[in-house]
Amino acid sequence: MRSKLFVPGSRPELFAKALAGPADALSFDLEDAVAGERKDEARRHLADLLVSPAAAASAKTLIVRVNALDSGCFQADVQAVVRPALRLVNLPKAESADQVRAAAQAIEQARRDNGVEQAVGLLLNIESPRALRDAAALAAAHPSVAGLQLGLGDLFEPAGIDRREPAAVQQAMFALRLAAAEAGVFAYDSAFANIEDEAGFQAEAALARRLGFLGKSCIHPRQVPLANAAFRPTDAEIAHARRVVLAAGQAEAQGVAAFVVDGRMIDGPFLRRAETVVRLADTLEAR
Repeated sequence: MRSKLFVPGSRPELFAKALAGPADALSFDLEDAVAGERKDEARRHLADLLVSPAAAASAKTLIVRVNALDSGCFQADVQAVVRPALRLVNLPKAESADQVRAAAQAIEQARRDNGVEQAVGLLLNIESPRALRDAAALAAAHPSVAGLQLGLGDLFEPAGIDRREPAAVQQAMFALRLAAAEAGVFAYDSAFANIEDEAGFQAEAALARRLGFLGKSCIHPRQVPLANAAFRPTDAEIAHARRVVLAAGQAEAQGVAAFVVDGRMIDGPFLRRAETVVRLADTLEAR
């Protein structure tokens, strides 16, 4: 999931193009991108999409960003969009473990009501100082939590912090990445609002990759190739990862927990990273 493109749920004319595009994931929005008077309409569009043959055939990760739990829209959102092609519900403004559990329970109820067999995970938006402080606990609050995602604009704006301040961005990203690692879930990078500033997007994506983020949010199709390039493993990284996975199998057969590949000591965390790289490489080669 190198790239995740936002698509307004109220714009069904964009759905087919997004499904055919190069983004690894699509995040259909019911929150900020949809005006209050159009939310019912957007729910209907997304419900139709998520039971369609086109969505069922897509290899993309399909996500819906719903409205916050206290918005008055959350229950209707979840009931509408928990459909067979949905993989993740993106919950904005997650603040407490109780909220996370309530969201997970609502998703499970919608699965039962709508006859959805496969699991639907939670991607939590971390958008406040409190949420960032408690991010590991939020991620650990329910087994359905798959990842944490930064919302830097919402995190910084109330405190008067410049969204483009590199030190602030790096510190927030580092804190979120460690929280995700503690909870055993993935970390996902924030959107970058200046569509014209490709260099700024690339620099932030490169930082996210160095910190171990899974990918970066995109608010415009022009950003998708930049994210895909930033998070694509190099040939050398893929070759090393394949050697690590092969050596791990041999080491396990010999009862060895740590071993050396290419002059580097390899144990559990390095093996899991190598396995992730190999899976991504295999997915890209299959396309």
